[in-house]
Amino acid sequence: MKPSGSMNYKEYWTMRQIRKNSRCYLGVLAILFSLQACRVPQYAETELKPLEHYRNQVGVADVDSSIAKVSYRDFFKDELLVALLDSALAKNNDLRIALKQIEFAAQGYQQAKWLQVPVIHANLANASINRPSDNSMNGMMASQFMGQKYTTDYTSSIQLSWEADIWGKLRAQKQEALADFLKTQEAARAIKTRLVAEVVRGYYNLLLLDRQLEITRSNLRLADSTFFILNKQVELGLGNILSAQQQEVARDQINKQIPVIEANIQVQENALSILVGEVPGPIRRTTRLEKVQFPIGLSAGIPANLLSYRPDLRSCELDIRRSVASIHVARSSMYPSLNITAQGGLNAFKASNWFNFPGALFAAATGTLVQPILNGRRLKTQLEQSRIIKDQAELNFKQTMLKAVGEVSDALVQLDKLDEQLETSDLQVERSIKVVQHALLLYKFNEASYLEVLVAQANKLQAELDQAAIKSQKIHAITSLYRALGGGWL
Repeated sequence: MKPSGSMNYKEYWTMRQIRKNSRCYLGVLAILFSLQACRVPQYAETELKPLEHYRNQVGVADVDSSIAKVSYRDFFKDELLVALLDSALAKNNDLRIALKQIEFAAQGYQQAKWLQVPVIHANLANASINRPSDNSMNGMMASQFMGQKYTTDYTSSIQLSWEADIWGKLRAQKQEALADFLKTQEAARAIKTRLVAEVVRGYYNLLLLDRQLEITRSNLRLADSTFFILNKQVELGLGNILSAQQQEVARDQINKQIPVIEANIQVQENALSILVGEVPGPIRRTTRLEKVQFPIGLSAGIPANLLSYRPDLRSCELDIRRSVASIHVARSSMYPSLNITAQGGLNAFKASNWFNFPGALFAAATGTLVQPILNGRRLKTQLEQSRIIKDQAELNFKQTMLKAVGEVSDALVQLDKLDEQLETSDLQVERSIKVVQHALLLYKFNEASYLEVLVAQANKLQAELDQAAIKSQKIHAITSLYRALGGGWL
């Protein structure tokens, strides 16, 4: 391009310099936008030794057959228990605190979304007066040019500052905030699973205590009946007083257990009331221990399903995700940072000219590119510590996974062996009832001693109590399996 007739050489070289600078600016902007596209490293899932099934798991499980995906409303068939669980999840204070923590973390995540947005401040009004020394440069200039010994300044402006996310540091900080937010959700889910398990355990403990009280009272009636018969025999001269006295002692032994069980019932009711967020009081229940039902076919699924349902494993995985983002933040802090500041508004040294347009208008912009060089090794330490935290998070994830698999395996073996114990216990109770009947009949015809009657009655009582305890243990094992698989928060 050559200068035209209407353009002198000075204007020509000025336009040429502007074009040259424009190409330079466009090149710099292109580089900045390309750097702006630097992506935060994506989280790679932790590699674990694949497990096809749990120990003591019978048969081949389907991929998505875990009972953890069953809602507690469908898993537990007792309507009163489900109502207690609903109340606990709505009123329990520990859970409500966790839900508030979710709200707190959500605010932090919302703030992180604004990290890439420029910060803008409005300086609505700023008035200053300065009286310099008469012997200073400012004092002499004020006296010479303004005819007064003081200077005034009036400013109203808008200030803008923005950090270009060249290396993806701000996006990584956003991912850190997101991981923190999601962890609070998993923490609330963990409290839900624990709360469901505690309420269920407390409710079924009540059913066990009810059954123990029923068994004890039944055996007390049997002891009373036997004691009445022995007393009649003594009165008729057909028996000796020692047998009646021994029966009375046995009856008292049974009778003194009733207040203990009744006290335990009230203590359990109080604990359960507190869990569901109520003042301690009685708990309604209509189901008997022996009539408790669960879904048919309690499948544990496959170990890989644990990551989908167990909140503690999901929380550990989020720790790894956060540590990956933290490493990127630490590494990006070692690279140059570009900050742009701008300011514009109204300025005048006389109040009468403060809002005089356009003379009072002013604007300024500054761009700074800062590279950390020597910072007491703080940035290097931050990076290395972030890597160590990531290694710890991965190890914690693996350990938590092993613990989870162990808990499921323990619940499975308990269920398997409790079924065997319950089968034996049912036979024992059936036989002990017959033994008591035969002992009383033989004693009536002087074919057996009364000591044998006492032993038979004691064995019957213990067999029935053991049967109730084993049934309760099986229910708790089923509940433990449900919780170990991650069920209870859906």
